[in-house]
Amino acid sequence: MNKPLVGAFLAALLLGAGVAPAVAAEPAGSTSEVSAEAAPQTKYTAPDTVPAAKAVTFAGTVALSNCSGSVVRIPDAAPTDPALVLSNGHCMESGFPGPGEVVVDQPSSRTFTLLNASGSGVGTLKASKIAYGTMTDTDLSLYELTSTYQQIEDSYGIRALELETAHPTAGTAITVASGYWKRTYSCDIDGFVHQLKEGRWTWKDSVRYTPECQTIGGTSGSPVIDDATGKVVAVNNTGNESGQECTDNNPCEVDENGGVTVREGINYAQQTYNMVPCIGAGSKIDLSREGCALPKP
Repeated sequence: MNKPLVGAFLAALLLGAGVAPAVAAEPAGSTSEVSAEAAPQTKYTAPDTVPAAKAVTFAGTVALSNCSGSVVRIPDAAPTDPALVLSNGHCMESGFPGPGEVVVDQPSSRTFTLLNASGSGVGTLKASKIAYGTMTDTDLSLYELTSTYQQIEDSYGIRALELETAHPTAGTAITVASGYWKRTYSCDIDGFVHQLKEGRWTWKDSVRYTPECQTIGGTSGSPVIDDATGKVVAVNNTGNESGQECTDNNPCEVDENGGVTVREGINYAQQTYNMVPCIGAGSKIDLSREGCALPKP
């Protein structure tokens, strides 16, 4: 996994010392960091082309104590629904769920720092429960908040990020936006992995990034945003750090025939379109809904 960090104090120490965490190297130009005062960067649009979508910002992302995340909604969510925060299953305060373990409706009082477009913390959001969490087939957690989408928008002027409802495609330009580090990573979807195996866990149909997205510890749970639509297509979760095969922090790819491929330095995410059918009226998790294929307890 892109390891969750022990706490915000570590980030403060690292950033205060002026060094980056020694989890993964970052090639020049692959990342951007935005200070609280900086204006969000806009992408260059060549003449005589269709204007590009608005550059991805940090608005709607959140910082957890050890990971990243985002406030998300399904397309038909009501303003009065309790808001949801998306992160990784391995970022839950209860620890890594074991293979086959699914957490549903577990009380939680976890807090999240909400960020605005430039990466400044503008408020604290509080969970009422872990609505869903697992590391089986996928690596995700969904927290239900004590605030509604409308209350968040009224208080902070920030709208939740919308979840894409369709399977993404290879070649899509994406941005991984880390609320923990206030840093973005831009690359493309390189392809999809039949099975991604890491230690005791196996994930299905994972997103593989092109090499430019050199995500690091603390970026776990970051939304993966389609640059053209601004919608969330995946949640960042892991990468092969040292070239080992199928070990912790060194996932391997397994194809339909059982063939194993190791890609040192390549990072991955879990798709999120398959969550949408599992979210029903009131933005409540309902694993019995038609089309919901998330693992069940």
